Amino acid sequence: MEAKLYSFIDIFNSEFNTDQEIVRLEQITIPIIQRDYAQGRNDPSIERIRDRFLNSLYAAVTKKPIILDFIYGDIDKFGNMTPLDGQQRLTTLFLLYWYAAKKENISENEYSFLNKFSYDTRYSARTFCKYLVKFCPSFEDALSNEIIDQEWFPLDWKKDSTISSMLVMLDAIDEKFKDVEKLWQKLKNKSIMFYFLPIKDMGLTDELYIKMNSRGKPLTIFEHFKAELERNISIIDENLADNIIYKIDQDWTNLLWRYRNSHIGSEDDNIIDDEFLRYFKFICDIICYKNKENPKENKDEFDLLQKYFSPDNPDVLKNLSTMEAFFDCWCNLSGYNTPFDFFKSFMSYKHEFNKIIVESRFNIDILGDCLHTYSDRNGRIRLFPLNRMVLLYAIIFYLNNHDRITENDFKRRIRIINNLIQNSEDEISDRADKNRIPAILDEVDYILMTGEINDNISSNFNINQLEEEKEKIAFLKEKPHLIETLFRLEDHSMLFGQISILGLDNLTYAERFESLFKCNWDKIDCALMAIGDYGQMEQNRWRYQYASSAIKQAWIKLFHKSSNFGFDKTRNILVKLLSMHKEFNDEILDKIAKNYTDECLRNKIFPFRYYYICYPEYRPGSYGKLSNGSAKDEPYMYAVLQTKAQWSKNAYIPFLKAADAENLSADYMGQRLIYDNEQIICKNDSYICLKNNNIVYTIKINQNENGFDIEDRILKLKEYIRTLPKCN
Repeated sequence: MEAKLYSFIDIFNSEFNTDQEIVRLEQITIPIIQRDYAQGRNDPSIERIRDRFLNSLYAAVTKKPIILDFIYGDIDKFGNMTPLDGQQRLTTLFLLYWYAAKKENISENEYSFLNKFSYDTRYSARTFCKYLVKFCPSFEDALSNEIIDQEWFPLDWKKDSTISSMLVMLDAIDEKFKDVEKLWQKLKNKSIMFYFLPIKDMGLTDELYIKMNSRGKPLTIFEHFKAELERNISIIDENLADNIIYKIDQDWTNLLWRYRNSHIGSEDDNIIDDEFLRYFKFICDIICYKNKENPKENKDEFDLLQKYFSPDNPDVLKNLSTMEAFFDCWCNLSGYNTPFDFFKSFMSYKHEFNKIIVESRFNIDILGDCLHTYSDRNGRIRLFPLNRMVLLYAIIFYLNNHDRITENDFKRRIRIINNLIQNSEDEISDRADKNRIPAILDEVDYILMTGEINDNISSNFNINQLEEEKEKIAFLKEKPHLIETLFRLEDHSMLFGQISILGLDNLTYAERFESLFKCNWDKIDCALMAIGDYGQMEQNRWRYQYASSAIKQAWIKLFHKSSNFGFDKTRNILVKLLSMHKEFNDEILDKIAKNYTDECLRNKIFPFRYYYICYPEYRPGSYGKLSNGSAKDEPYMYAVLQTKAQWSKNAYIPFLKAADAENLSADYMGQRLIYDNEQIICKNDSYICLKNNNIVYTIKINQNENGFDIEDRILKLKEYIRTLPKCN
């Protein structure tokens, strides 16, 4: 039987030919086996569906008429239609027509057809529909409140999920349509239509309803999404729509099935809806970046569907091809049973030849991470960060070009890309004023296809790392036998792919570097300082980066090129240390440090480095940050910071703390020693004793003509403190 177009008004009393009989549709009844009305549920996901549907209906009466999806139903010989599919839409239309009639005081004989719509799911729902048609609200309060206040409304009806959903929907309709003029006339003019197909003699068994409607479960966002996607593609190419929907239901579902368990402890663990939609958002973001655009923060899958997969988009076929390729590549992994098996072939948590290192906080199965966390945030932190997005894109690009990129070439080139990713934290950004992702993806494409760096792509990865990767590519062409030495050094946990702290010209020290950092970090720190002041001045010119006995990030900051001043100095000092021994241990490092401090004692010259090594107060195991706004003129006036960037009450002048930590004042950020009636502050060449903020005594520190201490200033201060009354 052919489906025809109807509005909610003219479907009533329309005639249908069933079994050679002409039957007039007299009544629409939602049967007892059907699920409750769901579009008004107070659930975030349902609210999104409700808003989208009402937006579509609003556009239909204010802009362009709309045709809704098919509605199927059985019409018996008495003209009673029982919908098999379309209950939710029919109920919302019933409420919208009721609203228009009551809002505009339409005569009863015009809206009397509303009495022909009813629910048989419960007595309460059926009775509610009858009373609702008779009720005339004042519209002075929320419709739900007015209805609940009526004497014919028992309070226990609020527990009926169909009635409570209708009340929510009526309030939503009022909010959306309250300013629409001549709404009833627009509805009568068929601004909202739907196809209806009567189905006769199908045997309306419980099994049939359950099969078609999943009784008790409203359609999920994913089911709405899939229907809208199919509708969009069908307008372009019905065969293509059939093919993609088949893949969604078969191949792509099989792919995602192993990832379905998101460990949330509910029935949703056994569906792949969220996984599909997260990956869909990932694909849309890639399409957006490739178009040199910036994705919006709040990504709604329906908005993305409309933007990239609407028939109105001139690139819709290209985008559909991208979506297919991004899914299909995981279904056709030649030589691997699962994506995880494929990832393990070139990714590892520790150094393995021809594999890239994955941080322990991430899963090796990067696809699984994407499916479970893409677009999710913890505050402002992306759970699937941009650097992971770039890496996953690179892997997918290879899979879709594996006929042009050998597996060995891929493993070499993905290492280059991973090195760039790990050393471009600041550059991998899609801020509106700093969106480098489009250029980064272009660079990824070029590297994977050629194994080279494209200098013509500006503003992509970190420029220092790009230059280093170019040098390494050329180096290995000349010295391929050193590939394992280079890769092992790259994978050191202090380096993350950037070896500039040693450089290719010192690659022979790679094993020594590994040996060195098996030692105690504090002893390495002191040994380096014994060779020279290896610290780096930050761009603000008052904060300095040094090492840490406990926090690896301090070393990583030192060993990676940045805007800091003094990287070459740090490298030269490290290389000199490595040149001294083939292997290192704590005893060797202690000896190097002691040789230096002994020399200072013999010569009676005590530079800043002497104090740094001798007094652990300089090395508190925090972030390795010291502060000195005038280091050139006051080389001793460093303060130790206990945070990454700022002064705090835990900061301190190390001379003062080393002399008397107990009386160090947190109120003065560790810059004064406080006694009963005296305070002591530190200058570059003296200590100043204050009473009532007046100088009462100056303890001069003897220095030579070059400005170096010729006596240990900390011991001298300790001697003075012992003379104070409190210490007698």
